[in-house]
Amino acid sequence: MTPKDYQEAVDWLFVQAPNYQIDGQKAYKPGLDNIKKLCDFFGNPQDKIKTIHIGGTNGKGSTSNMLASVLQESGYKIGLYNSPHLIDFTERIKINGKNCDKKFVYDFIQKLKHLPEDIRPSFFEFTTIMAFEYFHQRNVDFAIIEVGLGGRLDSTNIIKPLVSAITNVQLDHQNILGNTIEEIAKEKAGIVKENITIISGDENPVVKEIIKQKAFEINADYIDATAIKTDLVSDLKGNYQKKNIRVVLALVNELRNQAINISNDNVKSGLLNVHQNTNFIGRWFEFSKNPLTICDTAHNQAGLEEVFKQLNEYAQSKHIILGFVNDKKIDDVIPMLPSEARFYFVKPSVGRGRHPEDYQDLLKKSKSNYKIFDSVQEGYLAAKQNCKKDEMIFVGGSNFVVGDFLEKNL
Repeated sequence: MTPKDYQEAVDWLFVQAPNYQIDGQKAYKPGLDNIKKLCDFFGNPQDKIKTIHIGGTNGKGSTSNMLASVLQESGYKIGLYNSPHLIDFTERIKINGKNCDKKFVYDFIQKLKHLPEDIRPSFFEFTTIMAFEYFHQRNVDFAIIEVGLGGRLDSTNIIKPLVSAITNVQLDHQNILGNTIEEIAKEKAGIVKENITIISGDENPVVKEIIKQKAFEINADYIDATAIKTDLVSDLKGNYQKKNIRVVLALVNELRNQAINISNDNVKSGLLNVHQNTNFIGRWFEFSKNPLTICDTAHNQAGLEEVFKQLNEYAQSKHIILGFVNDKKIDDVIPMLPSEARFYFVKPSVGRGRHPEDYQDLLKKSKSNYKIFDSVQEGYLAAKQNCKKDEMIFVGGSNFVVGDFLEKNL
């Protein structure tokens, strides 16, 4: 297999299987029938590995990577399934921080071409079974599985985990999950399973009650992570990580209850070495110090609110590069933009990327100081040119903006 063979196989997969990343809602295949058939076809590898399930609107990527780092520090071999990827497809499936083997990906994609006619998986369904099989073949001690979208009907929901967590519930993907916090919380709570502890990291009493009620109905222990007090910190620098750390500590406590050996030192060093242990980037990621350049993948109202709040703590003048995809409610985001900043609105290269000209009326009303660019790189180069030594650059608004930026500049 040559690098060209690998790239052609992955390109084929992106085109062949309906892909939410590119096509949006029309690629979303709710329900577990397809993934069940797919797992049966491959011998149900998900039942042969010990899993931990992490759902939620924001923070599930950070939480799963922090937990992976803690477990790696404890001497375990850890599989980690995250989405979407920022630069290369293999980032989605890792073992101890190392991306999935490209030869495995290539060979597995060949098998897709020989599936029975009644199984037509989405892109996410196919990558999910690929992760299960990879973790099984490589004999991981534990696999941390991040929910793709929602929970109840997400293809990862076929697993029977040791423990599950819901980091929080916010308004996002309303076109699929529902228009209210209550509706979305019910979808997210679909990962709660009989007799399997569920950890909740949300501070909203309405969300807590929905998750707690679901747990009560099916005899699952409910643990409120927001009750945990800690001064532990992580090398993931976003202020919002304090909430995710509490969820990680609750997960660790539950795993210890199941006789899994994790010391306090493992927890401390695991939280402090997430980048090194898992190669996780994109969450309040300091790309450079001169000029100070930070990128963050927060992409919905709640996530961006946290990010803008933290940006306002910096005294420097700011150059902010932002781009969005089609299903985001930009009219909720524009009023939150930090004042006194120069903005560079860009179009992410992904198929769902929204051109800033589409929402220029909102930008004009906001009276922001802004310019519009056809690509992330054009926006970044303009920001870099305008940015003085004592000023800073921020890149965000979407996973795909950060991905475009890192692919060109990392």
